Amino acid sequence: MSLVAATLLLLGAFGTLAGPFITGALVQVSGTSPFAGCTADDVAGQIARDPTGQRKVYLNSEVEPWVDVNPTNPNNIVAFWQQDRWSDGGSRGLVAGVSLNGGVSWTSVVIPGISQCSGGSLPRATDPWLSFAPDGTVHQISLALDIDPPANRPGGNGRNALLVSRSTNGGLTWTAPITLIEDENPRFLNDKQSITADPTDPHLVYAVWDRLKESTGNLINPERVPGDLSFKGAAMFTRTTDAGASWESARVLYDPGAISQTIGNQLVVLPDGTLVAFFDEILGVRNSAGPGPFNLSLKRSFDKGVTWLPAGPPIRTNKLLPRGTVTPDDHRGIRDGRFLFDVAVDPATGNLYAVWQDSRFSGFRFDEVAFSMSTDGGLTWSTPIKVNQTPVDTTNPLRAQAFLPSVAVTADGTIVVTSYDFRNDGSSGELADYFAVHCHAACGSRSSWGNEVRLTDTSFDILNAPVARGFFLGDYMGLAASGHDTLAVFTQPHGADASSVFFRRTGP
Repeated sequence: MSLVAATLLLLGAFGTLAGPFITGALVQVSGTSPFAGCTADDVAGQIARDPTGQRKVYLNSEVEPWVDVNPTNPNNIVAFWQQDRWSDGGSRGLVAGVSLNGGVSWTSVVIPGISQCSGGSLPRATDPWLSFAPDGTVHQISLALDIDPPANRPGGNGRNALLVSRSTNGGLTWTAPITLIEDENPRFLNDKQSITADPTDPHLVYAVWDRLKESTGNLINPERVPGDLSFKGAAMFTRTTDAGASWESARVLYDPGAISQTIGNQLVVLPDGTLVAFFDEILGVRNSAGPGPFNLSLKRSFDKGVTWLPAGPPIRTNKLLPRGTVTPDDHRGIRDGRFLFDVAVDPATGNLYAVWQDSRFSGFRFDEVAFSMSTDGGLTWSTPIKVNQTPVDTTNPLRAQAFLPSVAVTADGTIVVTSYDFRNDGSSGELADYFAVHCHAACGSRSSWGNEVRLTDTSFDILNAPVARGFFLGDYMGLAASGHDTLAVFTQPHGADASSVFFRRTGP
């Protein structure tokens, strides 16, 4: 272990005074695909079934990582990502990365039963998410799916299912998955799920997602852009009360009505046990052009998910005004998290923090990172401010774009936000980097944010990333707090691989 890494581990354990952040070593988490020898998913057959002839799988690519840390052992970190990304939706399977030494080294673990390459029944998987319970059990949720509908059911998706499983030894081995919901009707798609272990009770774990329903004949696909089609998409909820041994039947948390949907459902638990369920509520979208009616909305539960308030429409905290990211030189599309957001809760104060891509600060020319906070349990929210520190580039304003933000809050209340930008782009390629910025106090003011650190060692060319409706690193990146440190997992093209997962620790 390097001196910096060892020092950061000690800081995470014992704390220090607030000040500029430093970074540990950049560590590659992912390696060679464990599915290289898999034939169960019939890659050649899937390619042959594509009527467009454009379908492609990016072997040895890893995208869209999530991460959490064991509250009983801060050296135990688990990341979770898509492995071998397809161009038209999902990946060949999902893989976990387990560290038992604070992120210095990692072991890849194939969680069983998710996709066909790990012993499951469906050929693809996507949207990895996991969460540690207070007793050290880690719970995962995955979407397994078949992009191709059955031959006798044209105009939609094939079967899709949400699967959960758990590990009691830090992510090294996992139980067989439990199916939360499964749809064979091509009108339905379960999408963008997340899982949250209740930090106040190891028996309680919650899952939320959106369930899209379309009229007969219209295509439902996880690669869709919200607003392209008129979806009805309720926010769904279920929970376990026995630490994941069994789960309650899925039920509607909130139905926004016809020609509307939710997406990006996340749930956090306040220190008093209140549940706060967030979602992007897309209202009245029908082939909408320009900034659509996207709302960062929430509902709260004071009885662990039995009922949700307010009873009618949700609390609408802020408008999301994304434009979407493009490469700064050639203006080619980037698949980013423009319709999503990230949230975090301070475990001591209960303050809530949200970040998302937003174009309001640039006069709606390009996206930057917006931040808003609530100090009253989500009832009211501060005016959004820009928090990324990307400098203005007068020769090419699009180098000031910032995208794919994540947020976490450390034990001393420091808020950390990560995102990508193009500040180091030059004349060759479309060069991007990953950065972290933080705030200690008065964080509703833009002037309180600073002490930025770079998380990538060298800039990478995003043109080498997988292409999945744009250059694709993931719809989200993982960021977790461990004591006074934050733990970032993120992706970038690396060597011959279209994308690899990396880890970096930051701390005071």
